[in-house]
Amino acid sequence: MSPVIRTTERRRSETPAGVMTTLASPTVGDTAGLSMWEVEMRAGASGPLHVFDSEQIWTVLDGELSVAIDGQREDVRSGDTVVIPADLERQIFARTDARILVCGHANAIARVPGEPGPRGTPAWIA
Repeated sequence: MSPVIRTTERRRSETPAGVMTTLASPTVGDTAGLSMWEVEMRAGASGPLHVFDSEQIWTVLDGELSVAIDGQREDVRSGDTVVIPADLERQIFARTDARILVCGHANAIARVPGEPGPRGTPAWIA
């Protein structure tokens, strides 16, 4: 398999929080366990309060976010990188229109506090 992943191979997933575009994953380019995706959020949008069982790295390419990790909220903007540890509650808020590059483990399992079971691996990560 070619190490190059073409633009036409990307996968796009839409949620109420934003648009996630899979750039590389075991199902897009056949990585050995890492995933990279781009997140686009509109000003005022927010993701759900949730937890992943592995760490993620978020780099803000454009715009401004507020990131809440384990109850501590940080404002970040273009050029800033946030390392989100595994097993901590997190929530992302778009202060402006924003574009973010994210890297994490392709087998990451998400769960939402208060729900009876895990939600599994989101499509844009798998």
